[in-house]
Amino acid sequence: MTDIPVAIADQGAIRRITVNRPDKLNALNAATLDALAQAFEAAAQDPAVRVVVLTGAGPKAFVAGADIAEMADLRATEGRDFSLRGQRLMRRIETMPKPVIAMINGFALGGGLELAMACHLRIAADTAKLGQPEINLGLIPGFGGSQRLLRLAGRAATLELCLLGAPIDTERALQLGIVNRVVAAAELEAETATLAGQLATSAPLALRGTLDIVNVGGECGIEEGLQYESAQFGLMFATDDMREGTRAFLERRKPEFKGR
Repeated sequence: MTDIPVAIADQGAIRRITVNRPDKLNALNAATLDALAQAFEAAAQDPAVRVVVLTGAGPKAFVAGADIAEMADLRATEGRDFSLRGQRLMRRIETMPKPVIAMINGFALGGGLELAMACHLRIAADTAKLGQPEINLGLIPGFGGSQRLLRLAGRAATLELCLLGAPIDTERALQLGIVNRVVAAAELEAETATLAGQLATSAPLALRGTLDIVNVGGECGIEEGLQYESAQFGLMFATDDMREGTRAFLERRKPEFKGR
């Protein structure tokens, strides 16, 4: 059993954050939620970090859900507080100024799927299972699962997963748009590293601008979204990276972005 619920490791500009409770299938208890929140805040503030990869320890689970043992005796107000605690973490991930990739190496159920859906990109092993099984416990999603699933996969799929509570395989998840890519389990690490490496060499301010316009535009009307996109587009012309990118294109060379 581990006393460190979250492990952190850097490889160049890529930070890997691992939920580190393999003996509990990486279930999310309060301490783990807090440790993840601290880890993501640190990654957001560290200028050396350009991309974050989130995964779970061990061969079985990304995150198998919230910690049922900790939830079982909660009262109504405590349950609401636990939900808000999880939602604050998910929102911190969703609004990160740097791309976050969920590397789904196994079960992503309940709070685990909610955690993955808060990430910007999701790459899954073909052996993984995903679902919102809270109904089987007499519960409903509490970390934002109903809302993010609705936005990713639509009303019909959201009701199917939340009302029936049965997990789906990655082929179905890919069809529904819940994951971006599915790869053989043996290739998950390498494929994720390639994806993260590509993002790590992209222009950091343009990555941040893209995340901003999609987050804002997805929650407002088309006119407001278009205006916000134009404003952010204009800001890119004040960056050294934009000058470097356009010069490199004209000079037929690879750009070297500095995040300025």
